[in-house]
Amino acid sequence: MLHEFRLDIGDDHERLALVLEASAGLYDPIALLEGEREAHRLLYSNLDAEQQAIYDELRAAGVLG
Repeated sequence: MLHEFRLDIGDDHERLALVLEASAGLYDPIALLEGEREAHRLLYSNLDAEQQAIYDELRAAGVLG
């Protein structure tokens, strides 16, 4: 038995367009990425020897990027 399947993405596109329009100038993906990189740098700076060894192990294992 076949069933009819319909997918209407018109509303989703309109909603996304409205969200992007409303947030114009407020959302800066480059600044967001730079902030994430700076937070990562600060989080893993000034580690003591034991912390650095654990960090290095986790990076080598692919747990941390």
